[in-house]
Amino acid sequence: MTNERNTPLESSTILIVDDHELVGTSLALSLRAEGEDAVYRPAPSAAAVLDAAVRAGTGLVVLDLDLGRDASGTVIDGVQLIPALRGAGWRVLVLSGSSNASRIGSALAAGGFVWVSKNAPFAVLLTAIREARAGRSAMPPGQREHLIELFRRHEAERAEIRAKLGRLTPREREVLGELAAGKRAQAIANQFVVSLPTVRTQVRAVLGKLEVGSQLEAVALYRRIG
Repeated sequence: MTNERNTPLESSTILIVDDHELVGTSLALSLRAEGEDAVYRPAPSAAAVLDAAVRAGTGLVVLDLDLGRDASGTVIDGVQLIPALRGAGWRVLVLSGSSNASRIGSALAAGGFVWVSKNAPFAVLLTAIREARAGRSAMPPGQREHLIELFRRHEAERAEIRAKLGRLTPREREVLGELAAGKRAQAIANQFVVSLPTVRTQVRAVLGKLEVGSQLEAVALYRRIG
């Protein structure tokens, strides 16, 4: 954000990207009532969002992070759109109903200029939009850096967990997956047509490689990376 700070945008265009037409349209109407040049565009796919941005020129995009799924069922992740939007000349105001600090931090680290909660009053959003267009952040001092640091710390932890999971054999990974699904050792033995002692040996190997002392801890690590 360094080269954006205190640099006003030349364009007054506000592009609203949201998968909920009612929300996006209502926000555009409210902004236009305040004299803003706002336009809403739906988000049927990632490609459609980027195409709409290119067609609209440049300015400030109010981007919802959670844009649902496209026609094929693929999740449209607003965070992944930010670098391309920035590359197309847009300044990005991140709008999110999520309170997940790491996810918000990931959006800011990807190039988002400022974050505003979807639950914030309209007046707060309007101020944030006008400040962002002028090159100023409406976020409290240090909050942006704090959120980005939380994201980077979270990613480092995930990388460490993935490295530990990478030590497991394919069967040990399967056993851990079944434990995470709530199955007991005997049920897993029956499923893989092996003896109970075999499964217990595999579980001990899993605990050792993940450097944890219990199945609960192993499952918790597994779930932390989805």
